[in-house]
Amino acid sequence: MTARLILTAVAAAFLLISSTMAADHVVYEGETGPGKGKHILFIASDHEYRGEETCPAIARILAKRYGFKCTVLFGQTPDGLIKPGSSLIPGIEAIDDADMLFLFLRFVHPEDAWMEKFEAYLKRGGPVLGLRTTTHAFNGLKGTYEYHNYNYGADDFVGGFGRQVLGETWNPSLGAGHYGRNHAFATAMHVVPEQNEHPIMRGVKDMHAMAGAYSARPMPGSTILATNRVLESMEVGAKPIEDKLPQPAAWVRSYTFKGGKEGRAFCSTQGASEDILSEGVRRMIINATLWCMGMDDEISADGDVSFVGPYNPTTYSFKPSITDAKPSDIEGWDSPILKAKQR
Repeated sequence: MTARLILTAVAAAFLLISSTMAADHVVYEGETGPGKGKHILFIASDHEYRGEETCPAIARILAKRYGFKCTVLFGQTPDGLIKPGSSLIPGIEAIDDADMLFLFLRFVHPEDAWMEKFEAYLKRGGPVLGLRTTTHAFNGLKGTYEYHNYNYGADDFVGGFGRQVLGETWNPSLGAGHYGRNHAFATAMHVVPEQNEHPIMRGVKDMHAMAGAYSARPMPGSTILATNRVLESMEVGAKPIEDKLPQPAAWVRSYTFKGGKEGRAFCSTQGASEDILSEGVRRMIINATLWCMGMDDEISADGDVSFVGPYNPTTYSFKPSITDAKPSDIEGWDSPILKAKQR
């Protein structure tokens, strides 16, 4: 075999391997903007609120409008189909060079090797953003990493990852749970007046979230940026229910994990796929991502937060909206995000 043929064969093999490796996740590569050279890792696997729609939609905005490299991982079946809520989440190796971690998880229990890499990121104080059910990201972990479970009770890490890193877990008996009738009452969010000048709140107004409200009691030291009101219906502009007083809906804090470096964290109890149709909600999340990475000066009140490509989210439900989607189905800027295939 000639040298040229050998090189051609090697190149073909490399392309095949690269294609296989990329098949379990999707990457949106930004070209220009303040985020050029920085890498955000999104991890989406929740059972109800369509994090598999929210995450790639936000990733496209941050890549196309701001220049970041955005990698999106999904809960999957062993055959490589996206399965919301699955604890099989391939591609965690991308966390090694991630500058930011963007999470939409619920009750997952990945294998120890996965958790080892996740912990290494926390120990280096990497910025973390968590939406909605990420306060109760982990459940069912056993052995070495069980203290990340949302209901971990020992004093050294009470409330697990959600409480200790993001600032809250899921515990209705302690005021952390559904607030109002989910699937019946939507949620309005309002900037806390004292936080109008916070970088995350620049340009943020008129936040309407379709997912129901949560109650929350963020960890001491957290700064509450926005509160919620339970609305009488799912309609935009619906009146608040008077006896449902405001609850924390978005906050920031600093965390340290097991003696590691200090990192910034943002959490919101909203963020479902239809929530981000609200420009105010979307802007808050984009601003929060920049803030978490210390890019406060890059946050502007009129920054472009418009969607990139078709985004027609499905209403949140425990019933999956799609069962035959692969990460490769939403590559590029123009593919519909997880649109059901025509039969």
